[in-house]
Amino acid sequence: MSTAAQIPRNIVFVHPDLGIGGAERLVIDAAVGLQALGHQVTILTSYRDRNHCFEEARDGTLDVRVRGDAVFPSSIAGRLSILCTILRQLSLVASTGLASNELKQLDPDVFIVDQLSACIPFFRLLYPKAKILFYGHFPDQLLVKQEGGVKQTLKSLYRVPFDAFEGWSTSCADGIVVNSKFTRSVFKSTLPGVKSRELKVIYPCVDTSTSSHDRSNATIWPDKQLLLSINRFEGKKMLDLAIKAYAGLSPQDRAKAKLVLAGGYDPRNAENANTHKDLQDLCASLNLTHATFRSNDTALTNLSSEDMDVLFLLSIPNDLKSRLLSSASLLIYTPTNEHFGIVPLEAMLAGVPVLATNTGGPLETIYDGRTGWLRSPDKIEEWTKVMQKPLIPSSADKLRAMGQAGRAQVLSQFSRTKMAQSFHDEIERLVQSNGPRAPIFGLPSLLAMIFAFVFAALAVVLAVTRFVPAA
Repeated sequence: MSTAAQIPRNIVFVHPDLGIGGAERLVIDAAVGLQALGHQVTILTSYRDRNHCFEEARDGTLDVRVRGDAVFPSSIAGRLSILCTILRQLSLVASTGLASNELKQLDPDVFIVDQLSACIPFFRLLYPKAKILFYGHFPDQLLVKQEGGVKQTLKSLYRVPFDAFEGWSTSCADGIVVNSKFTRSVFKSTLPGVKSRELKVIYPCVDTSTSSHDRSNATIWPDKQLLLSINRFEGKKMLDLAIKAYAGLSPQDRAKAKLVLAGGYDPRNAENANTHKDLQDLCASLNLTHATFRSNDTALTNLSSEDMDVLFLLSIPNDLKSRLLSSASLLIYTPTNEHFGIVPLEAMLAGVPVLATNTGGPLETIYDGRTGWLRSPDKIEEWTKVMQKPLIPSSADKLRAMGQAGRAQVLSQFSRTKMAQSFHDEIERLVQSNGPRAPIFGLPSLLAMIFAFVFAALAVVLAVTRFVPAA
């Protein structure tokens, strides 16, 4: 394994919307890491808001170019978002490879495409000398919100051509890597075209460069143990599990602990608002006192005065998130079948043991009994038992050792340097490979293309009458 770019490569990332999210953080970290290894890196994107993106995407650290954003909107009448996203990416391909000689000037050795695979076969046709690596976060077709009933049936029919198009275009990549072994199994079971392909795992990273492990003066509640959950306020995150398990503690134990549920919240998002309301109602039904604070509340600066059982902190700033992690005795991570899960890594980096479900990505990052605990989401009483551990003085040394083990694991396995080196090695493997490439055209792929674009034209017409569901 090499430690630097022996031959600097021209690498072009292609990402649909360079906003603020886990996928965008991975792209930025990979790009910065590869650039540090000596490669020439460019990011092509269909959209970037300079007021809503990571600093490296706007301060000149990276060469970010917005292309193909002027022709198609992000949706039509609030619908057809998947169609518009695909068309915007194909417009990006056309603007760099057909309407200008930008692609030729970039002269890429490798494209790294993530999240949306629509551009892959077209970049292969326009610039056949470049290899294409696809990074899979999760199959797009499985991220569609399930609504049930006739509406769900219509949405499923609407998605058929796009799902076929996703499977075909993904299979055209020269190499495919994913964010976890769990995601790999889902890709293979969902996309027939990649079932027999080798899918390597490149784990996401956390920023280990600025991490401090000094927890001596950071405690927000000196007389209580902080049980912390950090997740978006969405039903699928199963935040109710944390509240129910906390309610299982005896009144004496609850007096020694505080449950804090912090995370992303958009007041315009109905699901965020409904989930928050449901969790408040759950607290009331379990006789748990609770309070809610938003990012602009002045009381956030003095949370230590709050004497509630449960605190809801909505859209907290990064500095408060860091303070919470530095104060926490236990991180509670409730989602099931999470694709990977970056929050447990952030907690372990801060020296905090993690309690998570025994499903999905956490199975690959948390060692049960050594860096945290993995428990069934169906056995609430087992979650309560783990929550009791920080409340027992004799457990302090063991918990401290678990925190240290978790931190050491993150530093060795989940750093930006480690992730960038994994990308570098995969890039070199692709560039130096002389074997046959994945076929672009065949009867199934041709049918998928024709079906998708005929259906797309029909969908645009139907959108005006609002018969097609949003997706």
